[in-house]
Amino acid sequence: MVLRIGNASGFYGDRFDAVREMLTGGELDVLTGDYLAELTMLILGRDQLKDPSAGYAKTFLRQMEEGLGLAHERGVRIVANAGGLNPAGLAEALRALAAKLGLPTRIAHVEGDRLPSPDGVLTANAYLGGAGIAACLAAGADVVVTGRVTDAALVTGPAQWHFGWGPEEYDRLAGAVVAGHVLECGTQATGGNYAFFAEHDPAALRRPGFPLAELHADGSAVITKHAGTGGLVDVGTVTAQLLYETAGARYPGPDVTARLDTVRLTQVGPDRVRIHGVTGEAPPLTLKVGLNRLGGFRNEVVFVLTGLDVEAKARLVRDQTEDALERAGSRPAEVRWELVRTDRPDAATEETASALLRLVVRDPSPEAVGRTLTGAAIELALASYPGFHVTAPPGKGAPYGVFGTAYVPAADVPHTAVLPDGTRVPVPTAVAAPVPVPPNSADLLPVPVPPNSADLLPVPDLPPPLPYDSTRRAPLGRIAGARSGDKGGDANVGVWVRTEEEWRWLAHALTVETFRELLPETAGLPVERHVLPHLRALNFTVAGILGEGVASQARFDPQAKALGEWLRSRHLDIPEVLL
Repeated sequence: MVLRIGNASGFYGDRFDAVREMLTGGELDVLTGDYLAELTMLILGRDQLKDPSAGYAKTFLRQMEEGLGLAHERGVRIVANAGGLNPAGLAEALRALAAKLGLPTRIAHVEGDRLPSPDGVLTANAYLGGAGIAACLAAGADVVVTGRVTDAALVTGPAQWHFGWGPEEYDRLAGAVVAGHVLECGTQATGGNYAFFAEHDPAALRRPGFPLAELHADGSAVITKHAGTGGLVDVGTVTAQLLYETAGARYPGPDVTARLDTVRLTQVGPDRVRIHGVTGEAPPLTLKVGLNRLGGFRNEVVFVLTGLDVEAKARLVRDQTEDALERAGSRPAEVRWELVRTDRPDAATEETASALLRLVVRDPSPEAVGRTLTGAAIELALASYPGFHVTAPPGKGAPYGVFGTAYVPAADVPHTAVLPDGTRVPVPTAVAAPVPVPPNSADLLPVPVPPNSADLLPVPDLPPPLPYDSTRRAPLGRIAGARSGDKGGDANVGVWVRTEEEWRWLAHALTVETFRELLPETAGLPVERHVLPHLRALNFTVAGILGEGVASQARFDPQAKALGEWLRSRHLDIPEVLL
């Protein structure tokens, strides 16, 4: 008995037509959509400050103008976290839409994730599991909308409902978590953002299809896509997504702690990858809570420096701006300069002859990053370096957000399924194990270990080193793929290779020390390396590289999306036999 679960959204703003494409492109039992991220919750929180009835993903409601009818005709259930901060409001809007369309669609929602906000916090939401979704589906819901659940809960919930899994069937639940993690980012599993894209037909990657999982009762799954859609599904694309925004071998969540070091991937046909062998452990006693607050105000000016004497031009305008801020007596609390040498000597175009000098300021007061800064920049227009101009006129300071985390006892969170008839059903807390986090672990939550085992995971066996006679200086990306992402202020970089010979080299060559040398920005930060031998992968976590999270925009690449590609571009000595 196979449960076919598809995905039609990886973020708020993803391809609008994906809902229709997935509902009409082939057989499905459940269609999911992931609309929430750390930054999205902040955006929805600010929306709700202006309009208390807002706080959900309006795009989803527009997609359902067509999607409700298509799903009804095909008998497909829809599960999405588009409820954001107001799942009850979205459910009510969906009921009104169904009535307008003359459809007997039964709508349910899950709530309880929104917690009282401490002083200064805009949103506080616990990450719930899939049991509330399962309860809604068991009550006959055709559409279930939630607030902040884990991304994988969109799959574990339907799987618990369909297969009747109990809360302690950890291996099956862990398999569903892994499948859900692969689906959650949509086309990242079907060739989008893929390190080895250049090895494939560009026409096939122009419009990747969205992924689906064929789940089995034992927790195994096959990742695939609708026939005739673009993109590709192979062990590489699935591996890349498995490494995305994860950390150690234990992947803790409210339903189960999945052991990523047990995941096995097998290509079982064109665009078909089987996930199997996944084991699970009890979930933590606590739930992660995402906290968003307004951190202050920021502004930036990007000066363009063209031609000769770039360093001297940068020094001049920097000194002038700093002097103007000091004279004004309102220097922002944080002032950061960064010179980006995009210029080339003897360039054929003015753009390629130019470098960029970026000034970013932050302060609790909007005035400190507003008129004082813009006035200083504008007044330099005729008094600074030759060729003075900026990429855009300076504007007012804009508010920025800060993301943080806290943990609360799972039993204290009022996880509630609101059924289609309005009945409110409390959802029991998953069975958890009160074992503390192992020392020196980068796991985000206190994670349990099986009874009678050591507190620490066993050290994975590394393969025997690869023998070789000579090396050549070359980019790491010649043989290795990578995918990186953010978790609050931290980032992860997953690196994998495709052959056993490459793995025998990578596992020994890419140490934490080498990683820091290749990415100097990480040199002073805590870096941990996690070994996932079945995936031929290493996963590096870098604490603090993103400051206070994506909304604070503390870094050029605030979500670390390209950190892995920077690593792949770096040169090191690679055995000739691999090149």
